[in-house]
This record gives sequence, C-alpha cells and structure tokens, in this order.
Amino acid sequence: MADIYLYTPDNRRFTAMSASGNDQEVYPGFLGTSKHSSQDRGKIISEAKGIRNFLWRCVGNNSQYTDSSNGRRHPFRASISETERSPSGKRAFLCGVSYKGQKFKLKGAINDVRSMKDLLVKQFSFPDDSILILSEEEPYMYPTRKNIEGGFKWLTRDLQFGDSVVFYFSGHGLRQLDFDRDEKDGFHKTICPVDFQTEGMIFDNHINETIVRPLQQGVTLYTIVDSCHSGTVLDLPLVYNKNEEKWDDNRPLSGAPKGTNGGKAICFSACEDYQQAADTSALSPEKAMTGAMTYTFVKAVKDAVTNNQIITYRGILDSLNKTLDKDSIAGCLHPRISRVFQRKIFQEPLLSSSEEFNINTEFKL
Repeated sequence: MADIYLYTPDNRRFTAMSASGNDQEVYPGFLGTSKHSSQDRGKIISEAKGIRNFLWRCVGNNSQYTDSSNGRRHPFRASISETERSPSGKRAFLCGVSYKGQKFKLKGAINDVRSMKDLLVKQFSFPDDSILILSEEEPYMYPTRKNIEGGFKWLTRDLQFGDSVVFYFSGHGLRQLDFDRDEKDGFHKTICPVDFQTEGMIFDNHINETIVRPLQQGVTLYTIVDSCHSGTVLDLPLVYNKNEEKWDDNRPLSGAPKGTNGGKAICFSACEDYQQAADTSALSPEKAMTGAMTYTFVKAVKDAVTNNQIITYRGILDSLNKTLDKDSIAGCLHPRISRVFQRKIFQEPLLSSSEEFNINTEFKL
C-alpha cells in the first residue's frame, strides 16, 4: 500500500496517509541541512498541523504520528476502512478550480462545489466528514495536480461491497491529440488542475486507470464533470445515445480495457467531447456565477425531492437537455443569457457507464 501525499500551495509536501502508519512531515529542503530559518520552519509545521487536523476529520484516526513541535503522539488513520467507517458507506471527492489570478479564471467553480456538497449532505445523507474538498478557498487544500492525484487515491482506497463514492470536478477541460490511437475521435480529454500550465493536465486514460479500473464488485462510482470537452473524460466503455435511446460502444479501437474490476462506474458530463461548457450567472435567480450543468443538475434533483417525485437518470438528462438546449433557452431566457450565446457556448450533456442499465432507474447515491 503506497503512501498518499498532499501538497500546500507553495508545493510543500506532507504525508496524508502512510502505508507504514508512521506519518512524518516531509518538505523539500528539510532533508539534511535546511536552508529555512527556524521561524520559517515553525510556520511550516503550523501549516502542516492545520492540514493534518483537516485530514484527521476526513479519514479517521486509528494510527499514530508524532507532532514534532511538542513530542505528543496523535491518532491519524493510515487506512480509511480500518475503523470508524462511515455507516452510510459513502465518500465524495469534490474539486473546484477557479484559477484565481489567471486570465482564464472561472467565477462559478467555488459556488459549484458548495452546491454539490449541499446536495450530497441534504439529499443523499453523505456525512460531512466523508467529503473531501479541494478548492482555492481551502488554504491547505489547493486543487493542484498532486493534490488531485492524492484525492483519487483517497477516494478509492479500501472500498468495500456496497460502498458508493462520488467524484465531482468543476474547472477547465481540454483536448489533446491522441498519439496512442486509442481514442475514437483522435483526441484525449483532460481536466486542468490549478497548476496545469507547469505540472500538466490529467488525462482521461489516467483517470480511468486510477478511479475506474480498481472498482470491485458491489462498489459504485458516480462522477459529475462540469468542464469543456468532458463527454468521455472517464473513458467508460458505453455512452448513452439519447436520440436512438440506446447505449453506444465507446471502447477504444486498440482493445485496451476501460471497464471496472467488477464494480460499476457512471458519469454525467457537461457536454460532448467537441463542445464547450458554460460558466454563467444567467440561470441562478441570485445572479450567482455557476457552471450551467452543475446548477441544472442540482436543481433537477432538488425539485424532484420538493415535489415528492422519483428522480431518474432519464429525468436528469431531460432536465439538463431542456435547460441547456440553445433553442429552449433562446425562447425563454435569451435576454438574460445573451452573453453566453454571443460566445456560442452550446452544450449537450452526456451520460456514460461501465455497463448498460435502464435509464428509467431511480438516481441514488
């Protein structure tokens, strides 16, 4: 079992979960002769304690680490499943990237994460301490590439039969030429961490290998991705064709395995692989900036609950398509959403899965 690391915004590393159970702070420059002053080191140790306290709440407390500032030993769990597992068997990793201070910043990502957490807690009974959030609002939990990688490992570690896990991403997505010839359209789909310009994007192949392939029988992964070009970002074998009402084969021409290890993976994506996704204030009555797909997704589920209706996968898809369809919006919301149309952001949400299922099934997490 490998160690799991998370990183501070200035790239200082700490051990989030250790395979040995003996976690120690490890920072660049602290091996051998340190170039940092004692004052700097004290500040870093203080930050590390803040991060550890957060993760302690997130993942439990059945192993030990030593606080080097006072020699006390504190409980910190190396494995999520060993003790104090969530009685609900639920776990969620929410990632919102706003790219603050950059010319391509997004204004809705933070609101998206807040509304998704609210939905999970209130409508689907996810415990607060089973939800891990990475955003630029979290001072010790920036959505860097390394931290997102750590979040993937946290999400899929020690899962058991009956567990339900959620991965949500709001941020930029891009396409990259496929030189491996395993993408039908010739492009890999990616998600962009806050530091993607220096550390790189996270590719669909890697996401599939990290959070889809390990899923064992009885475990279900639900993924919601609100980003451009996100249609097949999980590389799942099947894509639902809403026009013909059937599942289309999305397996790569290379024959590379893209399914699970017996579990089930389902993904709602904001748009087709070749499309962009809107970040807008046009849909929210409060004029708050949100991802158009996220706002519509959350509203569809909440409206069904309010009206004592059963929400199905078809119901969610229909709500998404009705709200985001350019003709429908142009007819009733055009004055408020004209800014979006001027940018020609039209999107068709996509549903993909590791196996066929009846989309009239009730949507549960």
